[in-house]
Amino acid sequence: MKIIRANELTENFFKYLEIEEIASVKEIITDVRQNGDRAVKNYSEKFDNVILESIKVSNEEISTASSNLTQKEIETLKFAAENIRNFANKQKENFKDFEYEIQPGVFTGQKVVPIKRVGVYAPGGSYPLPSTVLMCAIPALVAGSEEIVLCSPPTNNGSIHPAILVAAEICQIKEVYQIGGVQAIAAMAYGTETIKPVDKIVGPGNKYVTAAKKEVFGTVGIDFIAGPTEVLIFADATANPEFIAADLLAQAEHDFNAIPILVTDSRQLALQVTGEVKNQLDKLKTADIAQVSIEQNGKIILVDSLDEAVEISNKKAPEHLELQVKERDKYINRLKNYGSLFIGSLAAEVLGDYSSGLNHTLPTNTTARYTGGLSVKDFLKIQTTLRLEKEGLQLIGPVAEELGKMEGLAGHAESIARRLK
Repeated sequence: MKIIRANELTENFFKYLEIEEIASVKEIITDVRQNGDRAVKNYSEKFDNVILESIKVSNEEISTASSNLTQKEIETLKFAAENIRNFANKQKENFKDFEYEIQPGVFTGQKVVPIKRVGVYAPGGSYPLPSTVLMCAIPALVAGSEEIVLCSPPTNNGSIHPAILVAAEICQIKEVYQIGGVQAIAAMAYGTETIKPVDKIVGPGNKYVTAAKKEVFGTVGIDFIAGPTEVLIFADATANPEFIAADLLAQAEHDFNAIPILVTDSRQLALQVTGEVKNQLDKLKTADIAQVSIEQNGKIILVDSLDEAVEISNKKAPEHLELQVKERDKYINRLKNYGSLFIGSLAAEVLGDYSSGLNHTLPTNTTARYTGGLSVKDFLKIQTTLRLEKEGLQLIGPVAEELGKMEGLAGHAESIARRLK
């Protein structure tokens, strides 16, 4: 990994990277809008080399998928699901209906209403991502969403990987469609003969899926416009170089664009970590991917003080932030921008990906400056209410009438004036 001084960083390091617009994405979306199932099947054949007789996965295929997994794999998924559900239930406790008498006779209120129909996208590829199904579907279910739709490409011998189907069954998802890519996003957003449109789409994907989500935003809600996955490890001389190297490599193995970063005030630690990365890479099964992202995007940033590390972290706003320093309580509240914070050497970022109950669908590409990770809140609408008695109208009505006049909106002012009479 490259070791650099903090003063060598350029503004590009902290800059939001614009999401590439891809002409073919718009073309595919338009085709699916116009031609529905036929277009979806055509693109599945073109991109996934699969001729689909049916887009929908049968209930029987979902219920029998568990026969392709070991009991240990099934129990692993169930354990992770339980923690995700428990954490989501705790989150939901913070969202409640209320009515508040803000002035005498003026009753303001809040209604918390779940989004009805949610679409979950789970990528396919060489390795299945059943954890994505759990992370995206369970908070929606806890929020009270009535209908969950799952789309995943048929990249496992012409069908969805059984691990993803088992995760769907754990989440009691009844609508599973074996389609992926742009065509899946378009189908969920606009509907086809087989698929009813959803209200919101969540879940990660490649640059084509990301571009498609950006394109359909507005017609439906989405979770994030995601960039490359990233980790920033904030460490001092007391940190464990073996653990840090392992965590950097765990992030690096996602794909060639993954961004693994260490920020430290210890040159000795930096050198130890570079040695550990090299040693661990030699034994890592995914070294062909991890080595590329380590060499192209990996950085060890040397700072003069941990105060400088705080500034770099807050400005970078990483997806995952690990805090491995002796005086961690001194820095926790000063770190403001991150998707998830992992405190102490035992809190590996991978635990956030899988089994701790935290959601791994997190903001990337500096967007943690203004948003957090996927949660129950993303599947809830906070709606407001107003109820007035005569006393309340006399208090707030004249203010509204005067503001209407100030803004030149005579109809607004008249609406209140008629009531005050």
